[in-house]
Amino acid sequence: MRVVETKRHEAGWIVSGVTTAASGCCPGCGSISTSYHGSKVRVLQDLPVQGSPVSLTLRQAQWRCRNPCCARKAFVTPLPESAPRFARRTRRVTDLTLLLVHAAGGRPAERLMRRLGLSQSDDTLLRSLKRQTANNGDPTPVRVVGIDDWSWLKGASYGTIMVDLERREVLDVLADRSADGTAAWLACRPEVEIISRDRCGLYAEGATRGAPQAGQVADRFHLIQNLRQSIQQQLSRAPLQQEPFAPGEMEPEPQQPQPGLIHRYGQPEVTEHRRLANAGRRAARRSRFDQLKILQATGKGLSEIVRETGLNWRTVARWTRLDILPERGIMAPKPTTPNHFRKYLAQRWAEGCTFGRQLLAEIRPLGYTGSLTHLQRLLRTWRQAHFAAMAAAPLPSVSVLPQTISCVVAAALCIKPRGLLTAPQAEKVDLLKATSPDFATMRQFAMRFRGILRGQDTKKLDAWLDDARDSGIHCLRQFAIKARQDLTAVQNAVTERWSNGQTEGQINRLKTLKRAMYGRAGVDLLRARMVPLRTTHIHPN
Repeated sequence: MRVVETKRHEAGWIVSGVTTAASGCCPGCGSISTSYHGSKVRVLQDLPVQGSPVSLTLRQAQWRCRNPCCARKAFVTPLPESAPRFARRTRRVTDLTLLLVHAAGGRPAERLMRRLGLSQSDDTLLRSLKRQTANNGDPTPVRVVGIDDWSWLKGASYGTIMVDLERREVLDVLADRSADGTAAWLACRPEVEIISRDRCGLYAEGATRGAPQAGQVADRFHLIQNLRQSIQQQLSRAPLQQEPFAPGEMEPEPQQPQPGLIHRYGQPEVTEHRRLANAGRRAARRSRFDQLKILQATGKGLSEIVRETGLNWRTVARWTRLDILPERGIMAPKPTTPNHFRKYLAQRWAEGCTFGRQLLAEIRPLGYTGSLTHLQRLLRTWRQAHFAAMAAAPLPSVSVLPQTISCVVAAALCIKPRGLLTAPQAEKVDLLKATSPDFATMRQFAMRFRGILRGQDTKKLDAWLDDARDSGIHCLRQFAIKARQDLTAVQNAVTERWSNGQTEGQINRLKTLKRAMYGRAGVDLLRARMVPLRTTHIHPN
């Protein structure tokens, strides 16, 4: 090109130029032509000058094709290095806009481009980014792939992300989580040698069908999480501690109403009524769980089960993954519950202070934010136990039982190494080991399993699975059985260095982008912003 004229305009600069080629190459047949056939004017947007927009008016020569066998009669010599065919912007403007929209998104990039003197709408920016990603595939062979799911809507719909673990780059983002989609994607890449995945059966099936030549590696983090969930289910079936009672007091028989327990308003206590009501709620919950399992066995999906049962979709999604209905977990004590101040209350109770309002006034400065009714509910169980066991005897002064620990907290502490525990957590672990032999056994197995994952000996893994199966604890036995079904991938997790840590990091990035776009981005736009941008270099001149 040769610049003919440069002039200042009220909207910026206008640069006029012409092409200087003496001949052209026909894009249809490839023949060289020197027959001039007129000219064509193109108006291109170029890089700004000191913030002022620059418009490039380029006059290109048209040539006549002299090849009688060619269907094209006239053509214009393309300028691939400066401006592709049908482009309204020069190559260096396109590269700059792609970098901005890939990093910032549509509307932020639109504001930046307007400030730079390169006004473009957000729709145009996003459309060019998606077109660039769709047209420019990554030709680099992929050897190690990490596969994991991400949620469109948590608990309802999921997508799949593919990550190159060697280059630490996203390869693709799929709109669904299915074995067919995974198998089809892997079938197009026969060079894949290793697949790192979680314990999802869909990905295991898809990897087996799409890449039978590749070795599968179970992610170590997900293995630990699966063990923690199994332990939590085990602890939710049998509470770690009984309903709290005062020191030295005996638990009353719930089946028989306690005689002589009269409410201050002259009405008998409703302990038996509450027990029957709780039993009725448990039976109704069991009935809904059985109904859900029957519908699941008939092949109905989550949406159909939600419509027919009326249950919350989160409950349906959780129950469909369970074989046995778990008991409700015990909530860890908080400042809103009297159990959080149990030690102080038990001490004052042993000293003879049994009035709820007085105790409420004493624990308010300690941080109690609950109600008097909640406190009276705890004191009522102490009074019932006291009247049932020792109607006339004074309360003995013995050590205080610990606070109740929820099954969620106990399961998390069970798999946490001693060196990572804080002082309060270490006290809870020691207490749980002393009060629950099953917890001590499960923690011993958990620590052994963590050590095996850090080692390189698969024989220790086989021995651990045998010991867990023969331990007599249901959760360990079930975990060992499921690990045996996926034994090759679990063994590779012990011997291979690959994991899904990088994949989880890319999922966090995807969630950030999805929320920054207010959840309105489709899979094409998410893929375009997640996959690394591969453009030509921006020319300095």
